[in-house]
Amino acid sequence: MKKYIVTSLAAVVLATGCMAPSNNTEAGAARGAVVGGILGAVIGNNSKGRTAEGAAIGALGGAVLGGALGNAKDKKDKNTDDQ
Repeated sequence: MKKYIVTSLAAVVLATGCMAPSNNTEAGAARGAVVGGILGAVIGNNSKGRTAEGAAIGALGGAVLGGALGNAKDKKDKNTDDQ
């Protein structure tokens, strides 16, 4: 099972590694999902061994928060450019 997960992650990284996020919203969502997934997996593993559930919830929450922060930065940058 671990070999399947590692192979899947490697394929995703290789497929998307050359594509850069075009704005702060996308970059924030991606970074938030990674950090949230890692923290969620650690917390889920320490909480009755629910690593997968913790990772999924953490990644979702991290993506939402990271995207919101990136979107706010995009709006701020746009307002600065307009002045």
